[in-house]
Amino acid sequence: QNQMAESGSAGAGGRGFGRGGDRGGRGRGGDRGRGRGRGRGRPRRTKEDEVTTGWTPVTKLGRLVKEQKIASLEEIYLFSLPIKEFQIIDWFLGTKLKDEVMKIKPVQKQTRAGQRTRFKAYVVVGDSDGHLGLGVKCSAEVATAIRGAIIVAKLSVVPVRRGYWGSNMGKPHTVPIKVTGKCGSVTVRLVPAPRGTGLVAAPAPKKLLQYAGVSDVYSSSSGSTKTLGNFVKATFQAIAHTYGYLTPDLWDDYKLTRTPYQVHSDFLVAYGKGAKRRRQEDDRR
Repeated sequence: QNQMAESGSAGAGGRGFGRGGDRGGRGRGGDRGRGRGRGRGRPRRTKEDEVTTGWTPVTKLGRLVKEQKIASLEEIYLFSLPIKEFQIIDWFLGTKLKDEVMKIKPVQKQTRAGQRTRFKAYVVVGDSDGHLGLGVKCSAEVATAIRGAIIVAKLSVVPVRRGYWGSNMGKPHTVPIKVTGKCGSVTVRLVPAPRGTGLVAAPAPKKLLQYAGVSDVYSSSSGSTKTLGNFVKATFQAIAHTYGYLTPDLWDDYKLTRTPYQVHSDFLVAYGKGAKRRRQEDDRR
């Protein structure tokens, strides 16, 4: 073997078998001390930098968020304002938001020329601290489907209410009440569990509950749960229902306040006039 290696290196003009060998610093590698990787050129921008510098809001809500007129996502949920830009979620949750592909399956459509195959991706996003989203996207390529599903999942992020089983000591750890979700023939029921029980659920709903920040729960499911798409949709619907019930601890009288659009109406009007003026200047150029 040593003879083969020596003869191979001699036959290659002392360059060895791999890239870079002893080529005097030419090509990839060599003796330059660094390759054509990330160590050269300007530093890579972080996710926050991309959100703050490369994002031009096109909705009123996006403009208020970028100008820091809205402090948190909860303020948006309080007034049920629709989120049309996924960068709003990135702005508030940023690197805390994790995503995972739950399933990719091919779907076909019969045409005169034959069958057209596309790929359907199911992606779940969450910060393991009370925010969860589920996205479904179909595309001709797997990477495009996953990318689109992540955006749809961010746009569908909902707040997750957590509660206690028994005494309310420590942080909330389970669902506050029994909740049910249904999609197709699949029905998923989540039941509060004592602290330390863990997630008593199948792998698919367990992943969603982990991303939602729930640590203890009992679950019951029926129907064709092998249809994973419907299974995760039913689980997501059940988790989203946690804020849909008015429990006694929410009976307090809350004073009705103005929406962010009303509070910052002067800013939005000025922003709109400024944008119109900038467009007119661009047209003159």
